[in-house]
Amino acid sequence: MGILSGIRVLDCSIAMAGPFAAQRLGDLGADVIKVEPVKGEWQRHVSAGGAKGNRVNVSFLSLNRNKRSLAIDLKSEEGRKILLDLVKTADVFLQNYRPGVAKRLGVDYETLLKLNPRLVYVSMSGYGESGPYVDRPGQDLVLQAMSGAMLSAGRKGEAPTPAGQYLVDAVTAYTAFEGALAALFHRERTGEGQRVDVNMLDAITTIQMQELSVFTVGGKKQERSAEPHAHVYIRAPYGTFATKDGYIVIAFPPLKTLGEIIGEESFLTMDDEVDSWSRRDEIFAKTREKLTGKTSAGWLALFAEADIWAGPVYGYEDLVNDPQISHNRTFVEYEHPTEGRVKTPGFAIKFSKTPSRVERGAPLAGEHTREVLKDLGYPDEEIDRLESEGIVATERAD
Repeated sequence: MGILSGIRVLDCSIAMAGPFAAQRLGDLGADVIKVEPVKGEWQRHVSAGGAKGNRVNVSFLSLNRNKRSLAIDLKSEEGRKILLDLVKTADVFLQNYRPGVAKRLGVDYETLLKLNPRLVYVSMSGYGESGPYVDRPGQDLVLQAMSGAMLSAGRKGEAPTPAGQYLVDAVTAYTAFEGALAALFHRERTGEGQRVDVNMLDAITTIQMQELSVFTVGGKKQERSAEPHAHVYIRAPYGTFATKDGYIVIAFPPLKTLGEIIGEESFLTMDDEVDSWSRRDEIFAKTREKLTGKTSAGWLALFAEADIWAGPVYGYEDLVNDPQISHNRTFVEYEHPTEGRVKTPGFAIKFSKTPSRVERGAPLAGEHTREVLKDLGYPDEEIDRLESEGIVATERAD
């Protein structure tokens, strides 16, 4: 049994942040019911990187394991009644509707609280539930740009570079997951549920705790250099460097030690806390010039011996085949009824007594509609009627 066994989660979210947060609850044993339209959630119908599946595309597959799918029409009176019946049995309700939509659908916090005072209601938004940006769409790249993070790396005068993953969505998902767990813990102590508000702007802003404090408390502005330094608030050299056969990264080594290893005499008399800031571009450029003379493995062996922080630059193929990744069992593999053998990142936290597990892959749209309605006491003939009238949808993997 998982650590959240016995907890029921209603996942009424779409796209990445909400489904990812709900999946993490499911990985820990919660019964997650994905409530989606009769034609399936939006994410089912768009590919990620052009990768499509047989009946479940890769994007949806990656964010919706350990869930049951209930496909219903929430715009119909009977569809809303089914959801409200489920709310009475639920522990967590998670949604990322645009502000105002939950109230129009009759699934806002105040309404659901009357049905279930113990409910933990997690509301996710782009910018918050109110304020001047309340109606703006919460999109990952837009939030990365607004967060200030894109101007903390790279060359002065060049276009800011965003992260190579959906960083804001992922951070927001983890934030919502933490919020749900904290609220459940509070409920265990007091018996009362509560509303948990998470927004993407605050999530991406608060993880920059150190960087923003350097600015707000230390008064240091973001000043990118001429060389592609990896972080404006960390001393040189700090970044990616080409070698004879690839790339490595180096993280602010003692300049004297670095100079001895790479044969750069000017570094031998430099002061780490003075010159590494005032002569940042010079240090980066000289390091770059020296490192093209040996292979990545050659340099990394020398740096490891000198206890310098350095490492290889991986692609996904390198990462997946890394021995530490294999040792950690970072990836999980399971059989999906329509997509075959699936290998995907698992749950990063290890519990000694209640480990996470994959009990089911991402469901088809409405795959568990009949099962969920039977849980609520609906007879087969009533489910057949609801399906024939388009209020619910059912689908089977076989």
